[in-house]
Amino acid sequence: MYKIAIIDDEFHILDMLSTYLEINHDVTTFQNPQDALEKIKSSDFDIVLCDIMMPQMNGLDLLKDLRANHNDTKVIMMTAYDSMDKMLEAHEYGAKHYIKKPFQSLELVEQKIIEVAEH
Repeated sequence: MYKIAIIDDEFHILDMLSTYLEINHDVTTFQNPQDALEKIKSSDFDIVLCDIMMPQMNGLDLLKDLRANHNDTKVIMMTAYDSMDKMLEAHEYGAKHYIKKPFQSLELVEQKIIEVAEH
């Protein structure tokens, strides 16, 4: 069981992921990345799933902020946009994986979480 934070401005994504992942994990969801950032800095999450494109704060900026504060929480970025630049930037700032939305399956999302958490 992993402690997972999911950050996405779309409620249906949060609801879908949390409903599926709560069966085996401790899940906290955030629609506002700024609220999530403060909570992540003061908690012990194993994994953060974070959307890249959000109106309040870019997911890459959240990732950069975590790294600037020496937070070594493992981050998986999510996006509906297929951009090699964003993937490379996410990797450069320490994202452990990148998942494209819509998801092929929720089982694959969980598999990536487990892979990232165990490495």
